[in-house]
Amino acid sequence: MPTPAALSQIRQNLAALQPRRPARGKTFQLGPEVRQGRPDGRRPDGWRADALHEVLAAAPRHAVAAQGFALALAMRASPDAIVWIAQSGGRSEMGELYGPGLSAWGLDPANLLLVRVPDAAALLASGEEALRSGAAGAVILSGWGEAKAYSLTASRRLMMAAQTGSSLGVLVRANAQPAPSAAETRWSVAAAPSVPLPAQAPGRPAFLARLLRSRSGAPPGEWRLEWDRETRALVDPAASGGLVSLPADRPAASGSRRPHAA
Repeated sequence: MPTPAALSQIRQNLAALQPRRPARGKTFQLGPEVRQGRPDGRRPDGWRADALHEVLAAAPRHAVAAQGFALALAMRASPDAIVWIAQSGGRSEMGELYGPGLSAWGLDPANLLLVRVPDAAALLASGEEALRSGAAGAVILSGWGEAKAYSLTASRRLMMAAQTGSSLGVLVRANAQPAPSAAETRWSVAAAPSVPLPAQAPGRPAFLARLLRSRSGAPPGEWRLEWDRETRALVDPAASGGLVSLPADRPAASGSRRPHAA
């Protein structure tokens, strides 16, 4: 658990953020409609912006991709400040946030509050505090490895905190297996090969995103998505080169390479 002094510092930092409009009852879309992954040609969309969502890295090597997808969800859900709480464990595997990389992603680093915590218990406690405060539009909790702290009760507390503060919560778990959770959705994310832009410019960050579960009743599916910094949206790769859509029942490619870190 965070020390009283650490929690006090977090509260002070949250209080310094600009006031925001509550997102109670608001939903958000990943981006423009795409024609892949479902019999009707559309992906499910319209996710709650005042709820907890869970993102699992498909494998430990996809931890960076999972965090990038979580950041995309946060930016789609709200234009307000983002609180990113990162667990120190797994720091060498997941890397550090990089200011120029965040700018290239389309996020102003000044709009981000980064908090480092020592373990999973502190991660969850800090995330609950940040969500309940309602000071940020989204709170990302980035964890590494298995821990008893990731319980159904803990996820329920995070969900209630997100509803109380009308903020989006995204729990990222890497090098970990699915566990019982009260999260609104559960995603499994892997990196996908990036398609070069015209003149062989570096391509956009690409993901294989699998919806494993949704409490809204949306059926499971898998989509190939790219992050477009200009529109701040997750888009169909066809918008950047006319790639063939990925079948919904196809597993993530084991040889996929990692996208640029956020």
